[in-house]
Amino acid sequence: MAYVKIYAGNFIIIQRIRKTLEDHSIIPVIKDETESARLAGFGTTAYGHQELFVHENEEEKAIEIVARTIEAFTG
Repeated sequence: MAYVKIYAGNFIIIQRIRKTLEDHSIIPVIKDETESARLAGFGTTAYGHQELFVHENEEEKAIEIVARTIEAFTG
């Protein structure tokens, strides 16, 4: 079961993409180094930066959804 990174960006955009992917039955995994560092007692300068991963079988469809979502968001 392999996952691929399809987007990296700020919390607000990642959450919008996550919701849109879930609406299309794709469940993403979000990696948040800031939260991981905070929980471990370390600091980081990358506040709000997250990475979004999907299963490799859903990559093509997810990338299309991400592109449309970003276009609509920044539009």
